[in-house]
Amino acid sequence: MGGANEPAGHRWLLIRRNRRTGELAYYRCYAPTRMPLATLVRVAGRRWTVEESFQTGKGQTGLDEHQCRTWTSWHRWTTLVMLAHAFLAITTVTARSSPAPAGLIPLTLNEIRHLYNKLVIDPATDIQHVLRCSHWRREHQYRAQQAHYQRQSHTEP
Repeated sequence: MGGANEPAGHRWLLIRRNRRTGELAYYRCYAPTRMPLATLVRVAGRRWTVEESFQTGKGQTGLDEHQCRTWTSWHRWTTLVMLAHAFLAITTVTARSSPAPAGLIPLTLNEIRHLYNKLVIDPATDIQHVLRCSHWRREHQYRAQQAHYQRQSHTEP
């Protein structure tokens, strides 16, 4: 199937079209055995989840801030960052298992990181102030979200 240096297996070109914009996305796929189309589509669709995780890891836990010269130090840094990201992600999912109070958005990973830093890592002297600020941010974001949804509902056909 392939050249002399290519591993044996199956290759596909998967093309996805965005239903709204008509934009095409191309995926080169490889598997050692034949795969059903549904499996290829499902795996290709996971790309965005992985990309979002990398972006969140960079923005929230410093995944891109290592200054390492050896594989060992890079590996240690990345392991610690991924552990911190997993902690924040699990805490976010746990916090969202119960509904947010009326008029507030649910706790976000960013807000949980902010609270953890202010309450645990570098404890603030006025904890009530930190909690009031968090409440204000979530209330403000809720109002912005509602205004966005309302505006969006008036502009869509």
